[in-house]
Amino acid sequence: MSRVFIASVEQGYDDPIREAFEWLAAGESMATSDRISIKPNLTFPTFREGVMTNPRALEALIQFLKNFTDRITICESDSGGYNRFSMDEVFRETGIKEMARRYGVRIVNLSHEPSRSIAVSGRRKRISVPLPTLILDETDLFITMPVPKIHMNTGVSLSMKNQWGVIQEPSIRLKLHPYFDQVIYAVNKSLPRAISIIDGRFGLTRSGPLRGDPVLLNWMVASDNIFAADYVACLLLGIDPITIGHLRFAFGRERISDMSEIETNEDLSTFAVKERFYLKREWTDYPGLLAFNSRLLAYLGYESILAKPLHWLLYRFRERFY
Repeated sequence: MSRVFIASVEQGYDDPIREAFEWLAAGESMATSDRISIKPNLTFPTFREGVMTNPRALEALIQFLKNFTDRITICESDSGGYNRFSMDEVFRETGIKEMARRYGVRIVNLSHEPSRSIAVSGRRKRISVPLPTLILDETDLFITMPVPKIHMNTGVSLSMKNQWGVIQEPSIRLKLHPYFDQVIYAVNKSLPRAISIIDGRFGLTRSGPLRGDPVLLNWMVASDNIFAADYVACLLLGIDPITIGHLRFAFGRERISDMSEIETNEDLSTFAVKERFYLKREWTDYPGLLAFNSRLLAYLGYESILAKPLHWLLYRFRERFY
């Protein structure tokens, strides 16, 4: 049976993180030689509540992990999709670079790291997906730190979706969008031992992953089963997990169908939202949605000679995200 821990973070992250590791017995197998990689969600150049992992949550996790090992790495890839921006700048702007210096941990922009490819079966073809060897071969424990939010193309962005940023090149991610369900499942299955810590101090409803309405939730979800963590998080947001394509794909393979297969430390009703999270797209979101689901449209919109004029036209009606 999978185990999922839920706690309030209204008084801070320190106690919930410690209690989560104790309840999951996740610290019992950690050794001083363990190499830990932490993947926050840093999808905007500057910190935004409900959009990005709170640096305070990241700092609390590092403080806790330092009791076990000094071999800690904070990692993320360049982001921005078609409008790429450097993760090195995000590390600096969010204070993560200075935080890493204070605690003596390493920060790594995965876009500059060596990679090796995994093979993915997707829609009648085999796909080669490059992933950083830092995570595949040089990590003993991988910790993903997503934010619970609506996503205009995937429905939600939670633990599984956070590993989309492990694919190092934004241009490759754009090409892989039409095979998202298969690829993101394979990426998560390729991880070493993994823990999800969902930073639910704020969530994002109505739109996402960058625009939308921040909602104060004040909870944290943690599990050593990434898929179970997402199942529970969806219920807390008032979303039927089976309505989300990539989650339905994963749950079918992981044999997760209801809460009878998941043990929690608290009753979900204590933390569930009173008004469920929802998605409301603007008409300017639909070109991206169509390209997300079509390899041909993805090529036209991001790789062909039409890409630049098409984006120029779109930005006449919609402001740039970045």
